[in-house]
Amino acid sequence: MTMKSLFLAVTVAISLSLSSFTGPAMAFTGGVFQSCDSPEVLNYIQKRFVWTDRHLLKRGLAIDSITRTHRNRVKYGNEYWSIPRLYCHGTAHMNDGHKRTIWWLIEGGMGFAGLRDNLEFCIDGLDPFKVHGAWCRSVR
Repeated sequence: MTMKSLFLAVTVAISLSLSSFTGPAMAFTGGVFQSCDSPEVLNYIQKRFVWTDRHLLKRGLAIDSITRTHRNRVKYGNEYWSIPRLYCHGTAHMNDGHKRTIWWLIEGGMGFAGLRDNLEFCIDGLDPFKVHGAWCRSVR
């Protein structure tokens, strides 16, 4: 395999893996998320869930609203490598009429290349690949 074809193969693999996690309009946008219930956080979760459902779950689901938002805990470290984390949960009102518990984690400065914040979320019963562990454990 030549160096040019190896570079092309790696580029395609990276592009495909990145596009599987984010939609074209939301690739590495991240944000600056101040609190669990800020409109930016809730809108980001709703838009990202629609993309995930359309491309992975394929159930026709959407989040109509997120209510009863609470902060579970906050982690700040004393070391320079520590990552500030804000753990949150709430109730997701789905378009199929069901209410589900939703968990999310905001990590400060953990967006692409350390820019902006990263937000990960998990909805009880809608993580068939156990991306966030059993029962959304990693974002609780």
